[in-house]
Amino acid sequence: MDSEGRSRRTGKFVNGSESHWWRGAVVYQVYPRSFQDSNDDGIGDLKGIRSRLQYIADLGVDAVWISPFFRSPMKDFGYDVADYLDVDPRFGTLDDFKELLATCHEMDIRVLIDLVISHTSDRHEWFVESRSSRTNRRADWYVWADAKPDGTPPNNWLSVFGGPAWTWDSMRGQYYLHNFLRSQPDLNFHSPEVRKQALDVADFWLDLGVDGFRLDTVNFYFCDSELRDNPVVSKEHRNSSIAPSVNPYNMQSHVHSKNRPENLQFLEEFRQLLDRYENRTSIGEVGDAQKGLAISAEYTKGESRLHSCYSFELLSGDTISARRLAEVISRFEEIAPDGWACWAFSNHDVVRHATRWQLDRKQQELLIMALVCLRGPVCVFQGEELGLAQANLDFDAIRDPYGKEFWPEYTGRDGCRTPMVWSADERHGGFSNADPWLPVPAEHLPLSVKESEHDASSLLHAYRRAIRMRRRFTELRSGTLERVRAEENALTFLRRTGSTALYCAFNLQDTPTIVTMPSGNWLSVEGSGGNDGARHLQGSCRLEEWGTLVARSN
Repeated sequence: MDSEGRSRRTGKFVNGSESHWWRGAVVYQVYPRSFQDSNDDGIGDLKGIRSRLQYIADLGVDAVWISPFFRSPMKDFGYDVADYLDVDPRFGTLDDFKELLATCHEMDIRVLIDLVISHTSDRHEWFVESRSSRTNRRADWYVWADAKPDGTPPNNWLSVFGGPAWTWDSMRGQYYLHNFLRSQPDLNFHSPEVRKQALDVADFWLDLGVDGFRLDTVNFYFCDSELRDNPVVSKEHRNSSIAPSVNPYNMQSHVHSKNRPENLQFLEEFRQLLDRYENRTSIGEVGDAQKGLAISAEYTKGESRLHSCYSFELLSGDTISARRLAEVISRFEEIAPDGWACWAFSNHDVVRHATRWQLDRKQQELLIMALVCLRGPVCVFQGEELGLAQANLDFDAIRDPYGKEFWPEYTGRDGCRTPMVWSADERHGGFSNADPWLPVPAEHLPLSVKESEHDASSLLHAYRRAIRMRRRFTELRSGTLERVRAEENALTFLRRTGSTALYCAFNLQDTPTIVTMPSGNWLSVEGSGGNDGARHLQGSCRLEEWGTLVARSN
C-alpha cells in the first residue's frame, strides 16, 4: 500500500480500515445465469463472470455478490441447494470458482457468495435420508409434524410462493414445512446437528477464501417449536413488499413461522465463525413486510451478530419521495444507532427500480448519488447501471415458478433476471451465441455496455462517477449520518468524520427548490450538482429538478 492508501498493484483506493472495509463498500450483485455464457449453452457461468471482471473492476466496486451456483435441480434456479460443497455443472466446476476467486482478489475485488441455509432441495441427501423414516440419524434435520386428526396440516402457515407451507410425505407419514416451494423443505434449526452442519458449510467456503456471505432469508432459520398458528393481519396493515398483493401470505403476521428470538444465538455463533477469519463480512436478507427494519436493527446490533442486513422498505413499490427516504433512513438510525443497514433499490427478487418507480435517466442518476451517500454498504444489481427496465415476458417465456403461480396479476421475477446486454450488434446482446434461458429484450440493446461506454452522458458513466465519489471521501465510507430531513421534496443529511462533514441534498421533484444549508462555509464536490467545477456555498443553495448537491465543510 502506498502513502495515499492505494494498492500498488492496481492503483485503486482501498476502503479505510481493512477490518471495517464492508461499512463503506459498494457491492455488485451478479446473477450468474444471466451475466455471461462462456460455453454457448444459453446459461451464464463462472468462466463467463471471470471473462467480464474488468468491467466490474472499472465500475470501482469493492466486492461482488454472486447468487447461488451450488449443485441444484434448479426448481428455484439455485436457491434449492442439493450439495453445498460443489458447483453445479451448469455453472462450471469448483476449480472454475477457485480461479474466479483468485482473479477477483488479484483485481482487488472481494467475493461474497449467496448462502442458502434456511432450506435445501428435496433432492439433498440430508432430506432423502430424513424422510426415509422417523428414526434415522437425520430424522429431525427438517421440520416434520403429524397431521391434525382430520388429516389437515398442523397449522395455518402459508408459503411465500403460494398455498400451505406444509406438504404431506407418504413415505414418512407426516407433513414437512416449506416456506417456499414444496421442493424446498425447511431445515430444523432447533437441531444442534443442523446448526453445526450449517456452520461447517460456511467454514468450507471461508477456507477457500471467500470474503463473506449474503445470507438468504436469514430471518427464516427458526420456526416456533410449538407450531402455533400465525395471527391474522387486518386489511389496513397488510403490506405487499415481500409477496404480491394477490398472495394470501400477506394476510398473516408471520410471528411463529419466522422471526423467532432463537435466531439470535445462531447469528452470534455464525459471527464467531466469521471472526476467526480476517476481514470477512455478512449481509443478511430480512424478508418481512411488517417489521423488516426492526429485525435488521436487532440482527446487526453491536459487534456480535451480523455485520449488516437489508430489508425490503426501499425494494418495495412504495412511491419514492424525499419523505419516504427520510422516513426509512431515520427510522433505522433511531432504532439501530450501532447497527448497519445495507441499502439497495434493485435485486434479483423485485421489479427493477427504473420500472417500479417509472424513472428516467436523470432520476436514476440522482438515486445512485443518494445511495452512495448513505451510511452502510450498498448493493448494485447487474444492469441497473445501464438503466435496464423490467422486461415484459410472455407467459410461455416465464421460468419462475412464483410467476407461474400468480400469473397474470403477478408475473414473477424473470423480468429483472434477463441476460446482461454487452453489445447491441452481437447476437443476444453478446450474452451467448445460443438461445438464452430467458430472452434478451430488444429495448435493452441500445443501453448495452458497448453503447454506454461510447456515450459520455450515459447512466453507466454516472454510476462510475458516483462510486468514485464514495471511495474518495472518508465521510461517505465510514462517517456518521446526521440531520436527515425532507424539505418539501428534497432529501438532505450530513455525513461526518471528526471535524469534517459532507452536506448531501437531493431534489426528488420536477421543479427547482431551495435548500437551507447548515451554518458555515461549504465547497461543492466537483460534478455533484450538475456543475463542472467546485463552488463556494453558504446559507442556501438552489437545486434544479432532480438535482443533487454534495458539499464539504470548508
